[in-house]
Amino acid sequence: MRIRLDDDACVGHGRCYVLDPSTFGPDDLGHCELLVAEVPAADQDRARRAVAACPEGALSIED
Repeated sequence: MRIRLDDDACVGHGRCYVLDPSTFGPDDLGHCELLVAEVPAADQDRARRAVAACPEGALSIED
């Protein structure tokens, strides 16, 4: 599973990296930064919850 990030839509709420710090992290401004290119199977449920929690819809899943 891969995650797509729309940098322009992210305003830095931080829900993604709070819910899944192994997949997402903050950049210097607190906006989302993807930490992995491919989400491991063990982290996929957590990553899906983080994507669903993004209020701007800046994250999407590519299976």
